[in-house]
Amino acid sequence: MDMEKAQEVLEKYNVDPFQLKHAETVSGVMRHFAREHDPERVDYWAAVGLLHDLDFGMYPDEHCVKGEELLRAEGYDEEFIRSAMSHGWGMTDSKHKPEHFMEKILYACDELTGLIWAVTLMRPSKSTLDLEVSSLKKKFKDKKFAAGCSRETILEGADLVGWSLDELFDRTIGAMRTLEA
Repeated sequence: MDMEKAQEVLEKYNVDPFQLKHAETVSGVMRHFAREHDPERVDYWAAVGLLHDLDFGMYPDEHCVKGEELLRAEGYDEEFIRSAMSHGWGMTDSKHKPEHFMEKILYACDELTGLIWAVTLMRPSKSTLDLEVSSLKKKFKDKKFAAGCSRETILEGADLVGWSLDELFDRTIGAMRTLEA
């Protein structure tokens, strides 16, 4: 998987700094989990994470549908497209339910990374390095905090990967810490 090409494709369709940071964060989290669960395809997982929201900036109302078209036009194969667009299952018109472990990780971590960054922005350190699961749980329970981050999707994602919510929180915080180190 050519990460340089994936970065170029991302930047072709996204200019918003928030969207770019989100893509890079999810890519880094996916890279972290790939090292543990699929070390032969680390760049593949990272590219899926990088391009999962490819269409969101320009086509928010067609999210995960337009993304298929854009990725196809950029030469990505159907497996890659399916994996990247599966994160929108149940929230968008994506027809791809997360089935493979990588897809389940993406589904579980996409919304969660947003919630974790929102929590860190409220902390004096502005970092995940000192973030505890208990602090994240407290903010997770506050439906008004980072209201755009779907708690239902995070809960369903934990179930899909077969982890408790605490384990998903802990492992995702750990993955995000590697991005700061």
